[in-house]
Amino acid sequence: MLFPPFPPSKSAFSSRRRFVQGLAAGGVLASASPWLQAAQLLGQRRAAPGTPELRGTEFTLEVAELPVNFTGKARVATAINGSIPAPTLRWREGDTVTIRVTNRLREATSIHWHGMILPFQMDGVPGISFAGIPPGETFTYRFKVEQSGTFWYHSHSGMQEQTGMYGAIVIEPRDGETIRADRDHVVQLSDWTDEDPMRVFAKLKTQSDYYNFNQPTAPDFFRDVSRDGAKAALAKRKMWNEMRMSPTDLSDLSSDTLTYLMNGTTPAGNWNGAYRPGERVRLRFINGAANTFYDVRIPGLKLTVVQSDGVNVEPVTVDEFRFGPGETYDVIVQPKDDAYTVFAQSMERTGYARGTLSVRTGLEAPVPRVDPVVALSMADMMGSMGSMGGMPGMDHGATSGMAGMGHGAMAGMKAMDHSAMKGMDHGSMKGMDHSAMSGMGMSKGSVPPSQTVRHARTEYGASTDMRVDMPRTNLDDPGVGLRNNGRRVLTLADLHTVGGPLDPRGAEREIELHLTGNMERYTWSLDGLEFGQSTPVHMSYGERVRVILHNDTMMTHPMHLHGVWSELETPDGSFQARRHTIPVQPAQRISFLVTADALGRWAWHCHLAFHMDAGMFREVVIS
Repeated sequence: MLFPPFPPSKSAFSSRRRFVQGLAAGGVLASASPWLQAAQLLGQRRAAPGTPELRGTEFTLEVAELPVNFTGKARVATAINGSIPAPTLRWREGDTVTIRVTNRLREATSIHWHGMILPFQMDGVPGISFAGIPPGETFTYRFKVEQSGTFWYHSHSGMQEQTGMYGAIVIEPRDGETIRADRDHVVQLSDWTDEDPMRVFAKLKTQSDYYNFNQPTAPDFFRDVSRDGAKAALAKRKMWNEMRMSPTDLSDLSSDTLTYLMNGTTPAGNWNGAYRPGERVRLRFINGAANTFYDVRIPGLKLTVVQSDGVNVEPVTVDEFRFGPGETYDVIVQPKDDAYTVFAQSMERTGYARGTLSVRTGLEAPVPRVDPVVALSMADMMGSMGSMGGMPGMDHGATSGMAGMGHGAMAGMKAMDHSAMKGMDHGSMKGMDHSAMSGMGMSKGSVPPSQTVRHARTEYGASTDMRVDMPRTNLDDPGVGLRNNGRRVLTLADLHTVGGPLDPRGAEREIELHLTGNMERYTWSLDGLEFGQSTPVHMSYGERVRVILHNDTMMTHPMHLHGVWSELETPDGSFQARRHTIPVQPAQRISFLVTADALGRWAWHCHLAFHMDAGMFREVVIS
């Protein structure tokens, strides 16, 4: 991969961003002679203005470098069949597909079929399910398609997904489509950086807030004084300073380095999706970004959500939805005017991807302003303890009595130090399997998930800078920046999978894992253990397991378990929705049921690429 040296200063990024906003189109070849020579060597391939489609049961894919220009600077991407996004693959449920992948790179590669139920040897995770595809070699994936809906595929090797190696999968139901639509568009969102992703990672390891330009300022302080009073404003600032964190630290990266793409096109390039007025248009939204949560809306149109993570849900009509890397949502819209803007702003509010639905190419609709940045609340920081009863968007002034309660104090308070509790040696509890504990058997019935917080002994170390003892368990919170914004925003509580759970059994046992990290060190982990220090999570073939994920960090993590479905539960243990990727908000505790019916070795990780690379990854063994 060819990348230039570090840019001279952060101010250079601002100039570049202004240039990008005026760029006529994304993905065109550069005119600089070295890059033209590279283009000639690669057969003049480039990021195409329209994503190609491949149909059938036999596919040939080739992975190679591709010259691109999204920002006015020539770079080299990683592409499949010379296209970013990669070709959309259209399959039919029940068919057996054969995909031959040839590696033309100078490094090993792989393809993971995200959300697909298949033999573990076909899952495409190097070091877990296979050895990877060496340079110059071809690997043949072959498996039966056991599901239908909207899915996607991407590299699981190095930083290749971040440099362009991702595409959509659309699977036709065996018995015909039940969701009525006159027209169908894939809308794949992603992000791009001109920097070498490894250098971005190195910067984050050195200074985790390097790309955060929404830090609290003096005007913010005086606004807090005006609203809450000087004492509360000072207490709030003192609290955040002692915790060495920022209430605006919503995302690791921002538009300072990222360009936000819709179907491989920059905002100025303006991807276009056609329709005729009055048609029912199905939009298959896929978040193929490596680093970005997107908040999606189409001003002037209601969005009827009909599918989530490839699974049909009871239709629910909203104005907006948030989704993280790995998630998919299918919506139905019924446009009547000539043009509408498809608007996807980043969660940290520094930029957006956009396209246009229109009756003919070239039309545009007004582009909304990016919403104001909203800081994390104490509820995001400390769960129900910080929310004074779980109220989103709480008054920070009311928490002034908690000022000075830094992470060391919160985690070290005697009443909360679970590692010191008699008989609670969590360090010796393999994988936090609570079924072995007296009174914790989950062998029958719909027993609600445990609400008792148990921090593993391994959380009390350098890899963990905070622990939440009173987490939120509700699913009806749209998340920071979307609460009370005047629009109807989708939440997990709105999703109800058609047909109910695949397996009616209750949980036989519980596994509790905590999402942990240290922002100052930029380490991410599970139970305070990065992947290299961890041991696999074991499940017995055929058993029904409840998994509890408890977020001890200030960031939302889209958690993806390969190979099996995750059946999300309500706080009282009722079935909610079937998912392959579940976002867990700060200070939130959620649970889902897994039927361990897929023998083999599987990956389980946060789908924010740098979080996964920094250690928030586990192997799961089903045997």
